[in-house]
Amino acid sequence: MSTVPCHACTLARFMPIPPLRFPLPRWTPPRFWAAGRWRARAADAVAMARARLPTDCPLCSAPARGGALCRACDAEVTGLLRSAPGTGMTWRCLRCALPLPEHDSPCPDCAERDTAFDRTVTALDYVPPADALILRMKAQRHYAQGDLLGNLLAEAIRHDGRALPAGTVLLPVPASRDALRARGFNPAAEIARALGRDLGLPVRHDWVARTRQQAQQHTLGRLERREAAQGLYACAPGVRGRHIGIVDDVMTTGSTLHEIALALKAAGAASVTALVAARTPHPPDAGTIARPDVRKAGTNFRRQRE
Repeated sequence: MSTVPCHACTLARFMPIPPLRFPLPRWTPPRFWAAGRWRARAADAVAMARARLPTDCPLCSAPARGGALCRACDAEVTGLLRSAPGTGMTWRCLRCALPLPEHDSPCPDCAERDTAFDRTVTALDYVPPADALILRMKAQRHYAQGDLLGNLLAEAIRHDGRALPAGTVLLPVPASRDALRARGFNPAAEIARALGRDLGLPVRHDWVARTRQQAQQHTLGRLERREAAQGLYACAPGVRGRHIGIVDDVMTTGSTLHEIALALKAAGAASVTALVAARTPHPPDAGTIARPDVRKAGTNFRRQRE
């Protein structure tokens, strides 16, 4: 039986094969109109299930749930910040949340300059035993501690008398190249991720960037921090007319947040709120702010509880 040759196959033999172009285009899955809704519901279900799992308290190893603090430690590290006015609550600066000895006393951080950010919300005071949460995350690379700190910061925002403006966008403070290489993650970004998930706010990592690299701030004094932070950050033009929340792990002098807020206000941001996990309760000395005994805060607190 004779076969008739296919003209298409005959032509295909002599047609040149186009060369491949690299890099190859990435395949993107199709987007459905309800994909974002179901993804948010799945994330909420996972968070609720994880919150019921029995775990140990990060500070005293007492029984807790979902990686959170036990009731005793939660009252120890956040009770003063969440107390109602008139019940022994520490007076704080309305702009930078620094604890003050008396009401209406001048703030040493805001008296010398007019800070660019409008107000500050903090979850903890950077003192033992609460500082062990920050040190464990940064020094021991426990990046999962960012979920706990983000949740504590979300609770502090809920207990604050002034709610965040509608449509607030969270911007984590960008880490230096050396810090990213040493830790492998940005602590402020991990806290912002948990905070945005808890409050339902968007997080943008590309709206603020460093213009240069500098030495790590824990080796600098008070005045050196201010000088090193000048002109250190630049922001994208998309912040015009937006309400911004700058997320950071520790606020010591406020120089970093002040410079970022200056760049944001220059680009047209409507308001800037500093959202920090911990606030240093007293101005640092002229020298370094590093304390050799602070790394043992968690161990000492655990021994006291036992």
